[in-house]
Amino acid sequence: MPAPDFVAMQELLMRELRLMHYPVAIRYFFDQAELEAFRAAQPHYEPVKPLTFCQAEIGARMEGVTVLVEPKKMGCSNAQFVFGWKPMDEGEVASHEKYCMDLAQAKRFVEGKPRLPEGTLLGIAVSPLAQARGVPDVVHFYCDNIQAYHLIDDWMATQDVHPFRPSLCMNSAACAGNVFAYNEGQANLVLACSGSYNAGKTERGEINVSIPGGHMEALAARIEKRVREKGGAAITRLGGGFPGADICKNCPLIIFKKGGKAAEA
Repeated sequence: MPAPDFVAMQELLMRELRLMHYPVAIRYFFDQAELEAFRAAQPHYEPVKPLTFCQAEIGARMEGVTVLVEPKKMGCSNAQFVFGWKPMDEGEVASHEKYCMDLAQAKRFVEGKPRLPEGTLLGIAVSPLAQARGVPDVVHFYCDNIQAYHLIDDWMATQDVHPFRPSLCMNSAACAGNVFAYNEGQANLVLACSGSYNAGKTERGEINVSIPGGHMEALAARIEKRVREKGGAAITRLGGGFPGADICKNCPLIIFKKGGKAAEA
């Protein structure tokens, strides 16, 4: 079965959801032959210096390039742990103490993070969705509140899942948030963590949405169907050309008046 047309899919998503960032296609490499084949066939960039995972994604979502990250170029201990590139140690626990009640709780919280099997991951490629070769493991969106709402609503509809139960881990928005989607085969929605907010450059308040790559074709088809049949992708204002159109602006129903003794004054 041929892979979906990810070039057309990206164009649809960018146009109809008014995305500011390219959707990021994530691929995890566990096989050395697959990694070498990717390295030989796919034009890509590599970090000059070790970066956090969310910094590496900047290349894909902002600069429109494919970035290959291997263990030696992963400069974030949180991501190293989540990707199985390091075991849990005292330093990892200590780095979470500020979020927790005490070190014992920090240890339990770190232990509860989604992880890839330790020592199995060889590298990670992050690409604009249009550059994906084959079906990505996860597609990661940096988007605003109402764009996230549209993506998650369409994922729930196409996958027949309700209610939606995301998984948020302390200090691991982009790394653990996507690993959860990969491990569980379900979408995820995560607020920016302190690392992704500053190092990952999400000062606009972007929300993280992660969709398993195998679910993207159905999700995009649902969006395209609304565009074709209703004239636009919006759900909140069905058929509207802009998701989240502010239909309450200057609404005559939003009026306040003095009440009680204030009204008598």
